[in-house]
Amino acid sequence: MPLSDIQVRNLKPREKAYKVADFEGLFVLVKPNGSKLWQFKYRMDGKERLLSIGVYPDVSLAQARKAKEAARANVAAGVDPSEAKQEEKRLRQEAKGQTFEKIGAAFLAKQRKEGKSAATLSKTEYHLKLANRDIGRKPITEITAPMILKTLRKVEAKGNYETAHRLRARIGSVFRYAVASGIAETDPTYALRDALIRPTRVHRAAITDPTALGRLMAEIDGFDGQATTRIALKLLAMLAQRPGEIRNAMWDEFDFEERVWSIPAAKMKMRRDHHVPLPEQAIDLLRELQAFNNPGEYLFPSLRTWTRPMSENTLNAALRRMGYSGEEMTAHGFRASFSTLANESGLWNPDAIERALAHVEKNEVRRAYARGEHWEERIRLADWWAGYLDDQQAR
Repeated sequence: MPLSDIQVRNLKPREKAYKVADFEGLFVLVKPNGSKLWQFKYRMDGKERLLSIGVYPDVSLAQARKAKEAARANVAAGVDPSEAKQEEKRLRQEAKGQTFEKIGAAFLAKQRKEGKSAATLSKTEYHLKLANRDIGRKPITEITAPMILKTLRKVEAKGNYETAHRLRARIGSVFRYAVASGIAETDPTYALRDALIRPTRVHRAAITDPTALGRLMAEIDGFDGQATTRIALKLLAMLAQRPGEIRNAMWDEFDFEERVWSIPAAKMKMRRDHHVPLPEQAIDLLRELQAFNNPGEYLFPSLRTWTRPMSENTLNAALRRMGYSGEEMTAHGFRASFSTLANESGLWNPDAIERALAHVEKNEVRRAYARGEHWEERIRLADWWAGYLDDQQAR
């Protein structure tokens, strides 16, 4: 006859351990010290075996019966319940070693092998460092959405709304890597998509008035800081590439005969090779730069070592030194200056301008069609823009 909970509760210890059966192989073993252990008796390969389920009342009668049913299902499927329990225990122990910090490090290593840019790797390292402070040592399978939200709220509380959103995305990338690796089952950051304050998008400041841009070019020409910084700013304005691409430019990327700068995909935001036509004024600046006898690979090395490029703050700091605030002009703003004034001129195909900026067409068909187009027009556009800057400066 099946046991009732009150019967199990009232079982008293005896001088020797004894068993009280429930049904279908489940019984409770009452020990002399008063402890009560649920066990299940079953047969595998003709041999009688025992599965320990747990101690009463930590494991109730109902829970013991549920565990027994699961064990019987395993037996029916030819799986030894005791071996299955040991395997489950092993997997739990293994999962405890799979911490967020460990999986995050593996994800970062994967990005390095994929040839991600230095900027991307740096951002990943920064975000993982933020996350590791709170959840780094926790097994990744035990981390919940509320735990992650608590970490994100700390960033948000400082007013860093954009960073909080990017941190959520980076943590999600680690979880998706864990899921793909068979370590985790779900990505808890998915539930947090609408939990954070949405940042107000602030466009980088840029000068788009021709006269004001001419004044800025004159200010750069008279810059009394490092000569290399002056040349970097002039090339930044003239070539309309991203500041990071200018800072990380290397001599072997430049072909003076063909007048082209070939930037490898690894350095590009869109992960595509990009070719920049060089107007005569840019060639002159590069020749001037060569005269400094820089022995390193970088056009613009750090002041501390030839083996690293100049700091990412150098160009913006130079603009501030010239009296331009962050609300007036930024190093990245030269791209907006070029885009606005080139489009407003009405002289150039907008697609040629987009290619010059290394923007990628979102439409797959158009991108395939336009991949090799506009190079000749871009050469003329580059010459026109360099002359336009000279003309505005001369006024």
